[in-house]
Amino acid sequence: MSKEASETTDTAFAPIKWLPQGKVRFLDQTLLPNEERWIETDDYRVIGEAIRRLRVRGAPLIGIAGAYGLALAAGAGESIEAAAAELRSTRPTAVNLSWALDRCMRAVDDLVGADSVRERLTAEAIAIHQEDIAANHNIGKHGAALLGSTRVVLTHCNAGALATGGYGTALGVIRSAHKDGRVKHVYVDETRPLLQGTRLTAWELERDGIVCTVIVDSAAGSYMRRGGIDAVITGADRITANGDVANKIGTYSLAVLASENNIPFYVAAPTSTLDLSLASGDDIPIEQRSPDEITSVGSQAVAPAGVEAKNPAFDVTPNEYVTAIITENGVARPPYTASLREVCGSEVPVRG
Repeated sequence: MSKEASETTDTAFAPIKWLPQGKVRFLDQTLLPNEERWIETDDYRVIGEAIRRLRVRGAPLIGIAGAYGLALAAGAGESIEAAAAELRSTRPTAVNLSWALDRCMRAVDDLVGADSVRERLTAEAIAIHQEDIAANHNIGKHGAALLGSTRVVLTHCNAGALATGGYGTALGVIRSAHKDGRVKHVYVDETRPLLQGTRLTAWELERDGIVCTVIVDSAAGSYMRRGGIDAVITGADRITANGDVANKIGTYSLAVLASENNIPFYVAAPTSTLDLSLASGDDIPIEQRSPDEITSVGSQAVAPAGVEAKNPAFDVTPNEYVTAIITENGVARPPYTASLREVCGSEVPVRG
């Protein structure tokens, strides 16, 4: 493979890389911001476990990681069908994972011979990564124009370079707007229970020299009411045909609060996050994670022993609260059943 073909990074930070020797290198995000540890592997199972344990996270990134995992399985002479099934099971809500795996499997439908399959899967995974970076920059461009004179934004969870192939979706918009001299200050929800805002988004913004303030999730409404927030912008893990948006738990509350305070609520996501096969958000499977993430902080219990806890990883924001959806192909506005198909054009994502 040529150096050009194996290069998947951009001038912006990239949390995953395909190495020329047929390995994948990724950043363990569970250790940030205290430790920047990179893991190298040639085993797709390590990729799957990293996705499951949130060492690799964010809808676009887990799609890229899944594609790379499939290439690793082919390189090791293992069943790619079994590998795809195992990787697909790791995170059920974020549609980019199944989209990437399905795309890779279609790419080798007509091939025979292990070498041909391995080479095609590797090339497809690298292409998915490169396309995601390009999409993020286009999302940033469209989103910066949409924000106009916006100076202060609030965001939730992490939809930056760490959640994508590089640059970011919601943070890609913020980065582009900041470069244009627009966005000056970002309020960052801590994002309970795993603090992706505090640990990851603040880490990225600090690296970029963008002024940010971390607040507890429950303070967002107070800041909106006091007039300190010009817009809310988040990423997405799945968007249905009617414009309903699945994203990190707590997003729905933000959207309702933004509506109550006449603040625009924007969603930034690539078209690979669109699932037009689902009519509404009622059809989206919501991942339920371990109650331990709520009842403990690290190894320290913070709830009474035996108390019941529920830990949905995502919620669904109905489309009526979404001002606009920013994609790499342009901005979709209500009614979303028409505009989302329009931004996809002839490239409506295929599921299954």
